[in-house]
Amino acid sequence: MKKILITGGTGYLGRNLALFYRKKYKVFIGARNNKQNFLVKNLTNCEVVPLDVSNIESVHDCLNYSKPDIVIHAAATKFVDLSEKFPFECIDINIVGSANIARACINKKIPTVIGVSTDKASPPIKNIYGLSKSCMERLFSSIEPYGKTKFVCVRYGNVTWSTGSVLPIWKQMFNKNKTILTTGPNMRRFFFSVDEAVSLIDQALKLKNKLAGKILSAEMKSSKMIDILKVWIKKFGGNYKIIQTRKGDRLDEYLIGEDELKYAEVLKIKGKKYFVINFNKLSKKPLKKIVSSKDAKKLLQSEIEKIIQFGLRSNEL
Repeated sequence: MKKILITGGTGYLGRNLALFYRKKYKVFIGARNNKQNFLVKNLTNCEVVPLDVSNIESVHDCLNYSKPDIVIHAAATKFVDLSEKFPFECIDINIVGSANIARACINKKIPTVIGVSTDKASPPIKNIYGLSKSCMERLFSSIEPYGKTKFVCVRYGNVTWSTGSVLPIWKQMFNKNKTILTTGPNMRRFFFSVDEAVSLIDQALKLKNKLAGKILSAEMKSSKMIDILKVWIKKFGGNYKIIQTRKGDRLDEYLIGEDELKYAEVLKIKGKKYFVINFNKLSKKPLKKIVSSKDAKKLLQSEIEKIIQFGLRSNEL
C-alpha cells in the first residue's frame, strides 16, 4: 500500500483528507501540536508524526519515519490578520516551511508533492499571507530541474466551516449575544466546501504527470458577505454590526489575476471547468478575462442555506 503524508494534518482540511484517503493509502498526519495530534489520531485512526515544517531537521525526521510516496503540503499560517500582526511566523511557516518540504522531498526522491494554496496568492496581492503563498506557488512551479519529484499546486477560496474562518467566528459571536460583527459586508469571497477542496486535491493527484509545475484551480461561486449574513439572520434571528476593516483585506478575491492571464487556460474534465496556470510557459489559449469573485457566478439563497445547515449538522452552529 502506498503512503501519504499530510503536513498540517490536524487542520480542518488535513483531517478530511486523512478520512478520504485512509482506505486507499496508509496515511501519516504530520503537525507540531501534539495535543491536536492525539485528538486527530483518535478521530481518523491514522498514524501521527510530530512535524514542524519550519525546522528542516523535523522535516527530515518525519520523512525518514513515514517514507511517503505522496506529500500533501497543507501546513500553513493562513489568517490574514495574524499574518499581518506576526509576519515572522507567516514567513517561517509558509515560505521557509514550504522550501524545507521541497528540498527534503527532492533529496528523499519523494515522487509527488501537492501544495495547497489560496486565491489570496493571485495578483493584486494585498497581504503578507497572500504573498507567502504566492512564493510557495512560484517555488513549486520552478524546481523541476532540481530532481524528479513532481510538484503541483491547487488554489481555491474560503473552505466553509474551516477552523478560524468566517462562519465559525460568526457562530461564536451569535451564541454570545446574537450580534455578528462584520469587517466587510460588501466584500465578495469564493466559497468552497471541504469535500470540494478534497476533490480538487485528488484531481491534482490523478493528473500529477500532466500538471507537474502547474497550479490547478476549479470554477467556484462567490457571495457578498452581507448576503450570507441576511440568510443567517433570517433563519436564526439576531443582527449584525459593521466594524473596521482588517489590515490586508481586499474587496474581491481572484482565482486568476490580470498578470496571470497569459499563463492560464481552461481545462475541462467530465464537464467540469478548471483553470490551469503554468508560469513556465505562455499559454496557447490564454484566458481573456480575470476570474474574480466580482464576476463569478453567485451562490443562490438555497446554496447559502445549505452551507449554513452543514455547520448545523456538524454541531458548528
